[in-house]
Amino acid sequence: MPSRERSFRVEAVVLRHSDWGEADRLLTLYSREQGKLRAVAKGVRKVRSRKAGHLEPFTRVSLLLSRGRDLPLVTQAEAREAYLPLREDLLLLSYASYVVELIDRFTYEDEENRSLYRLLVDSLSRLAAGQEPELVLRYYEIRLLDLLGFRPHLFQCANCERQIQAEDQFFSAELGGVLCPDCGRGRGGVRPVSMSALKYLRHFQRSSYAEASRARPAPEVTRELEILSQHYLTHLLERSLNSPAFLRRVRSQARPAEPVEELDG
Repeated sequence: MPSRERSFRVEAVVLRHSDWGEADRLLTLYSREQGKLRAVAKGVRKVRSRKAGHLEPFTRVSLLLSRGRDLPLVTQAEAREAYLPLREDLLLLSYASYVVELIDRFTYEDEENRSLYRLLVDSLSRLAAGQEPELVLRYYEIRLLDLLGFRPHLFQCANCERQIQAEDQFFSAELGGVLCPDCGRGRGGVRPVSMSALKYLRHFQRSSYAEASRARPAPEVTRELEILSQHYLTHLLERSLNSPAFLRRVRSQARPAEPVEELDG
């Protein structure tokens, strides 16, 4: 850690927790100051604990931590934002679970990245505010990839580097981007990608969230974007995520969304 003072403060989002000992909890946090870290909340499982309500998953919290023998100990905890709508709606909870699982899987402890922390907080805030969750997730994914150094090539062929034309293409997770028809046709391990889906990916990659949120992809394009994102993320992580299966189960019970128009241009 950058400072060796006995106590230090962080602002963090609680990603997950697990039972630790008889009455404690082990917290996995993503903090503004130090990136991902783990800390122990002593006695937090006791009925009279004042910290318990401040340390639930998806909560943005201010913490005073003291250095323990192995892991920091939570000395003080104050919730800054509880994102209550995420706890009151099972579908929103499943979207939020996906957001925190992605950042948990892709990051290592003690690697500060304030831009990534801001993206996490903004994404949870957008979900809690009732903004279109599929757009929130697709924008989150593309920005997270940018910040972690996995920006996909969407404008030139990832193999021959020729400019991508206005036609259906292929996507190679191994090469990290779109392949033109000449390079992708007959190649193993690639997936087809429609020009409509590619148009939205490009839009998300080069736009602010305010601009990206105006996009209205058709349902079939939204589904294609999700499948393509999962394909690329699974390849990068070299393992499957847990939350997408939960999200699909919950979403299958929800009322289907109304058809929407595609983005012009």
